Amino acid sequence: MSISPEEWKQEQARVDLIRDKLTRQLLQLEPNVGQLKDQVVDIRKHFWDEVTVNLANDDDVLETFLSMKQQAEILSERERSHRHLKKLADRMNRLLPTPYFGRIDFKEDGSGGSERVYVGVSSFLDEDGETFLVYDWRTPIASLYYDFPPGPGEYDTPGGLIRGDIELKRQFIIRNGRIEFLFDTGMMIGDELLQEVLSKGAGSQMKTIVATIQKEQNRIIRNDRTRMLIVQGAAGSGKTSAALQRVAYLLYKHRTTLKADQMVLFSPNPLFNSYVSTVLPELGEENMQQTTFQDYLHHRLGRKFDIEDPFEQIEYVLQDEANKPDYPARIDGIRYKASADFLRLIQRYRDHLGQEDMIFRDYRFRGRVLISHEQMLAQFYSYDPSIRLPNKVVLLKEWLLRELKVLEQEERKADWVREELNYLDNEQYHQAYSRLRNRQQDDEAGFDDADQEEELLKAMIVKEKFKPLRSRTRNLRFVDVPALYRKLFEDRGLAQRLADPEPLPRMWEEICAYTLGRLSRSELPYEDATPYLYLQETIEGFRTNTIVRHVLVDEAQDYSPFQFEFLKRLFPRARMTVLGDFNQAIFAHSTTLQGQTPVADLYGEEETERIVLHRSYRSTKEIVEFTRGMLQDGMDIEPFQREGGKPQVTTAPMPADLVRRMAGDIAALHAEGHLSIGIICKTAAESELAYNELLGTADLRLIRKDTPSFEKGVLVIPAYLAKGVEFDAVLLYDASAANYSRETQRKLFYTACTRAMHRLYLYSAGPLSPFVTALDPSTYELHSIHT
Repeated sequence: MSISPEEWKQEQARVDLIRDKLTRQLLQLEPNVGQLKDQVVDIRKHFWDEVTVNLANDDDVLETFLSMKQQAEILSERERSHRHLKKLADRMNRLLPTPYFGRIDFKEDGSGGSERVYVGVSSFLDEDGETFLVYDWRTPIASLYYDFPPGPGEYDTPGGLIRGDIELKRQFIIRNGRIEFLFDTGMMIGDELLQEVLSKGAGSQMKTIVATIQKEQNRIIRNDRTRMLIVQGAAGSGKTSAALQRVAYLLYKHRTTLKADQMVLFSPNPLFNSYVSTVLPELGEENMQQTTFQDYLHHRLGRKFDIEDPFEQIEYVLQDEANKPDYPARIDGIRYKASADFLRLIQRYRDHLGQEDMIFRDYRFRGRVLISHEQMLAQFYSYDPSIRLPNKVVLLKEWLLRELKVLEQEERKADWVREELNYLDNEQYHQAYSRLRNRQQDDEAGFDDADQEEELLKAMIVKEKFKPLRSRTRNLRFVDVPALYRKLFEDRGLAQRLADPEPLPRMWEEICAYTLGRLSRSELPYEDATPYLYLQETIEGFRTNTIVRHVLVDEAQDYSPFQFEFLKRLFPRARMTVLGDFNQAIFAHSTTLQGQTPVADLYGEEETERIVLHRSYRSTKEIVEFTRGMLQDGMDIEPFQREGGKPQVTTAPMPADLVRRMAGDIAALHAEGHLSIGIICKTAAESELAYNELLGTADLRLIRKDTPSFEKGVLVIPAYLAKGVEFDAVLLYDASAANYSRETQRKLFYTACTRAMHRLYLYSAGPLSPFVTALDPSTYELHSIHT
């Protein structure tokens, strides 16, 4: 619907008015912010100058305590006031260039007239403190903007459902206070606004999407009912962006009870953490905790094992299998150890260990066995069989501590203790003497009896020597978890009985040999790390974090049932948002988010909701039509109607010819204004090769698994590290049949291609990958270089 010049002028006048009010309030606010900051700094600097410290008697101690408490309360109040005003000023400064992006005129049923509701990234009140000039996009009434076209509409409030009519829905693009685009729409969020936003280049950080949230994304953001929310979305469907806006929404709605540090995001790699790090601060919220599952595994097991990370594993999987005799067994093992079948086997093993076959370590001291593993086994299995395994371990720990106390007393009589007494130097003797003296009830008594003094010194010496044994006991290190895990692969009969009725993998013998070989070198393959930790926790008792209230898992298709079960136990009070795309399941251990899976069953059907996003917004229509042809169910993916050039496929007999073409294509892309370019390779080794070949033709940056930040420019990156990020243009370095032909590589190929927003180039020395040749030739342009 066209906007008359007069209406445009009125809307611009309102923008000017809002900016004027923002500027005036900021001028009043900022001096107060500065004064409070100075006061906080001054109080901290002179804290002790204002405190009277006198500890002469009880009254003086009380006066000192009250003086310190009063000063601390003054400091705390000033800090709170400063934080509040600083946050308010930051919100106003964010609104200044773009006060709002939407307007709805809503007439509530039974009311006399309609209300104009302007929607922006945060709320702004008039000087009376009551009139909303701008509504935060997270307010209940703002949901009308996302969920309904003009006509009947409703929104939920704490007081109940509000119904009425939307008489007008208007969208704005405002930059630096000037309205650049303005239109009314009968749709959800008009294509015009999306077209304008999506036509822009990719940046080094993910953009906020609050101005272009679609109805299905709004369902994700405002879902506050279910324990588990599963979002299955096509590449570029906005699932990660929506999930981050969801965090901002939950922090806003539950601001009195939920803090950012009570939410945690498990992301695919550290690079992705950098990519999404600005989204929440741009919305006025603190960043939540961000980590990777590998970080947690390393934290828990890194002292015992050299733990393989998932990127080392995928590098192995993607390499040529011809020269690896153990390759088929390793792949078989990776899949089995990530399966629900292996999870059930471990759980049956736990039950079995409650009855027999526990393995304990002897307690050895000065070359002899103090407490044998046979004694521990006898004690362990003397407990009531109905007691849970972790509780039995705790009972054994308490028994061991009692035994150590008795043995410690007996050890004082040993000859070595008397010899140790003779080697105490003066300093050690005086330290021991001082410590022992302080334990006496009567400090004045001293040591009148030399024999008493000697016995006390012996007790101290033995106690110190037994200290590691007590520490080992309290930390449950008497349980030989490595041996228990190895036993699963050493005893085929045991494994078969535990696996029943599910069969063991066809190559079980080879899997066992490979696993035992790695364990013998204190190496833990990635596929073993979570099962091992799960076994350890199921024996010793699961560690829990009751502080975290919400967990988000991105790229969830790359998590195993073990990992989901572990997250559920680790965060027992948390809700979970799981995001993934089965078509990007590039790891050999990947699971599916479709159908009845352990992911869907984690909290039961009643507490689980699934939302599927079919529409892809990242890439142009031509790129989506090209990439969806690679998938069996690709026609379910709906391209957004944003036009662009067809993918360009170039073949040549010699790789050197392709390198020259790539250099020219990069220069042309820069000339078109595309500043974010990804040269995507299959592996880290291929990335190194591409980087060296193209060095000097462009300003390149090589991305490795430990690269800490994502920056704009020409990045050379392995496909598995590019998941979740996007580029203006993507150059697929080697799209040949020699490089991509196995069916297991199809999703990696698809993932690499779907990183492109505007341009996609593929290069092949020799025959093209069958993933391209099987496509409709009309979906791409083919070029051949002849030398």
